[in-house]
Amino acid sequence: MRVHLLDGTYELFRSHYGRKDTVTGPDGQDLKATLGIMESTLALLREPEVTHLAASFDTVIESFRNVMFPYYKSSAGMDPDLLAQFPVAETALEALGVVVWRNIEFEADDAIATAAIRWVEDVDQVVIATPDKDLNQLVIGDRIVTYNRREQKILDERAVVDKFGIHPESIPDYLALVGDTADGVPGLPGWGAKSASTVLARYPRLELIPESASDWEVTVRGGDKLAAVLSENHDLAYLYRELTTLRFDVPIDETLGDLEWKGVPRRRFEEFCTSVGFDPDSIRVHRWAD
Repeated sequence: MRVHLLDGTYELFRSHYGRKDTVTGPDGQDLKATLGIMESTLALLREPEVTHLAASFDTVIESFRNVMFPYYKSSAGMDPDLLAQFPVAETALEALGVVVWRNIEFEADDAIATAAIRWVEDVDQVVIATPDKDLNQLVIGDRIVTYNRREQKILDERAVVDKFGIHPESIPDYLALVGDTADGVPGLPGWGAKSASTVLARYPRLELIPESASDWEVTVRGGDKLAAVLSENHDLAYLYRELTTLRFDVPIDETLGDLEWKGVPRRRFEEFCTSVGFDPDSIRVHRWAD
């Protein structure tokens, strides 16, 4: 048995910016992302072995990380039409019979991390449906994998090493050095993907990297300068790593059994569609709960 954990925030962004049609509710609200995530989630539920599913959202974009670092990603500058759809999309997936985690203090990724680690020993495989690189830190062998649905690519531990040149546990250190623009983490000046992966392949954690490049057992172009930058920004690097390290303590009340998808609850689905002006017959439901 597999459990699938859906990055609802990414899926909502993908639907909002990927769809070119116009979908509005009775009050004129833009709802194309909501319709898109409903359709794409039903498509996921049609895939073989997708039996247990939960979707995790950044209900509030800001989180505890914004207290730690004021430049961390926020809702500032977000398309208001997209931002307004988060609560609607969450209700939409619940109307499909999917368990939804609404995250306020934590981020969507933290809830996914908590669930993945909690249930990895109880299932054959945990599949995290997202292309976001930070979630690759959770990959364990082929027991926890990430799944890029758009490219139809699964990354197990070997594939993570092939792609980034480092093992999954070094992903937060890697992001601390190179940065993560999607999350507002700037990284350290001069450090790029190649230099970071080369150094971290030999020294998997920041604290293991020798202070002087002359002591490095790997050759990196501009190593002396990079070592100096790391030494001068030691505290920042550790802060960035903490920002990019996922948490495993998100309160999740559901049991694994609660995630079993039993079909779309017809009445709830039709009531939701009516409330937002969707034609329920135009949404391809392949399995009803009743």
